Amino acid sequence: MSRDHVQSAERSADNAETPFLHLLARGAPAEAYEQPVLLARAESCPAARVAALEEAKLLALRVRSEMEGRRRREAELSALFETAHDLAGLRDLDAVLRAIVQRARSLLGTDVAYLSLHDEAEGDTYMRVTEGSVAARFQQLRLGMGEGLGGLVAQTARPYVTDDYFKDDRFQHTRAIDAGVRDEGLVAILGVPLMIGRHVIGVLFAADRRARVFEREQIALLGSFAALAAAAIDTANRLLETRSALDRLGRANEIIRDRSGVIERASDVHDRLAELVLRGGGVHDVAAAVSEVLDGTVEFAGTDTAPGAALQTSRAEGHAVRHGQDWVAAVAAGGELLGALVLGGQPGLDPVDQRTLERAAMVTSLLLLARRSAAEAEQRVRGELLDDLLDARDRDPRLLRERATRLHADLDAVHVVLAARLDTAADADREADARRRLWSAASHLAATGHGLAAARDGGTVLLLPLGPDETATDLARRTAGQLGTAVHEAVTVGASAPLEGLVAHPEAVAAAYAEGQRCLEALRLLGRAGGGAAAEDFGFLGLLLAGDRDIPGFVDRTIGQVVAYDQQRGTDLLRTLDAYFACGMSPARTKDDLHVHVNTVAQRLERVGRLLGEDWQSPARVLEIQLALRLHRLSTAARH
Repeated sequence: MSRDHVQSAERSADNAETPFLHLLARGAPAEAYEQPVLLARAESCPAARVAALEEAKLLALRVRSEMEGRRRREAELSALFETAHDLAGLRDLDAVLRAIVQRARSLLGTDVAYLSLHDEAEGDTYMRVTEGSVAARFQQLRLGMGEGLGGLVAQTARPYVTDDYFKDDRFQHTRAIDAGVRDEGLVAILGVPLMIGRHVIGVLFAADRRARVFEREQIALLGSFAALAAAAIDTANRLLETRSALDRLGRANEIIRDRSGVIERASDVHDRLAELVLRGGGVHDVAAAVSEVLDGTVEFAGTDTAPGAALQTSRAEGHAVRHGQDWVAAVAAGGELLGALVLGGQPGLDPVDQRTLERAAMVTSLLLLARRSAAEAEQRVRGELLDDLLDARDRDPRLLRERATRLHADLDAVHVVLAARLDTAADADREADARRRLWSAASHLAATGHGLAAARDGGTVLLLPLGPDETATDLARRTAGQLGTAVHEAVTVGASAPLEGLVAHPEAVAAAYAEGQRCLEALRLLGRAGGGAAAEDFGFLGLLLAGDRDIPGFVDRTIGQVVAYDQQRGTDLLRTLDAYFACGMSPARTKDDLHVHVNTVAQRLERVGRLLGEDWQSPARVLEIQLALRLHRLSTAARH
């Protein structure tokens, strides 16, 4: 071969590499490397040129594969380095384990990754961290030794991988595990052991919801993450043991150093609590006194705000119990839980200080019982006055006014009677508890609103003053909302019309209560339980609810013009209306019922429309007109 030919071939080879170098530079996908070769063939380039491009393409793809491998290894090493860095500054074990599972899922490109730990007490493993999981049953799985792929990994301390979980019989399938895996939709699963020395403490998994073959490098990578997770768990356990030992040592030193001071503080708080009880102090006075003595912050918490588990434990054991950095002492009396005293900022409480907190809780329960007794006495007095107004007609006005004044109630103001009731479960205990809560809430509302309240007919009845620019409906809705919020259940409230001069006319209270009950029942029948309303809210149905039913006035307002027209001209418009409604508002059937021509029916209905207005056939007007027709017939029959 001549020197010129050789040089030409070399130039052709050099030129062949150029397009592939550009593809490498911009990180093009593998399929893009076919384009230069296909273009050369399409342009009928010499065979040497095409061969050079083919060779350059293979070299470029090899370089690209190597670069991708290096990038992948760099990403894996970076993730391992970041995880190791997290371990060095370990503060939260759960956060580190979540980071390991998240990075494993990301680098292996799987749908799900999760980690299970060995339970020494139960002899099985349980889910600790999941990433990408959506099935609750899967997240709560427990695997016995040898059960499922994870149980096999834990038993043998070796990695296992399955391309298709449900077709793999190398491990024991159980109904519970298979159901969880099926809920999650997993198919391919890889599991590697978490080991401290030779001891398996758990399993790290990566899984896909489709068939997949895990490569050797991916198994090794997951194993590296498993080693870091095991180290994190071991470090956290050692730190926990160290902290516990230091806490115990610190508490022992504090007890020795502060013993005399603790005894003095106990004597001091005893004197202070005795003084508080004697001078009628309150719950917050007790908390403030104990805060000073114990050098911390003591607060009273109700049963709904106190730490639930600690509160129940303290109640059952009869002692203050630790809750995180706080101490909780249940406040109870006669088997009833009233709340708790919570001491903050004292994680290492001296036994004598603990008894001081418990003694303060006992004093608090006595003060609460005393306050409750006083409140219940006032509630009974309010209830007795309202019961007298409801049950007795003849009362001395002066005596009624004096009794109301002592309760800060003004019977000369305009009042509304409200009937309140809630729906509870059929369970008798729950129903009784709900009624007590409703009665308590109603009594509080009456006391703060200068009104009266009493238990009545399975619910409560309230007599509340009507505010300026307020209607009975406004008061009913406001009361339903306040009572519902207080008892955490829907409370339905029916209101009477406003009442005046109750001292002179106490009998009006009973009639108003009956009206309020009718409104309450109407709300429940109409599916409006949990709301409040007065008779005025029900339109013409208010006639059935109000105490003073103006039936003639309603009939006259609704069909009076038709009645007058028939009387003056001897027509049959009322009879035609009755037949029209009875025949389903069909003129054709109406003419058969009346034995007249259909045009006659049409002419009469047209006359009715001119008398009653164009909207007389609207649903609301139709209902009112039918009721008025029936009431007119009844009143006419009564007169005859």
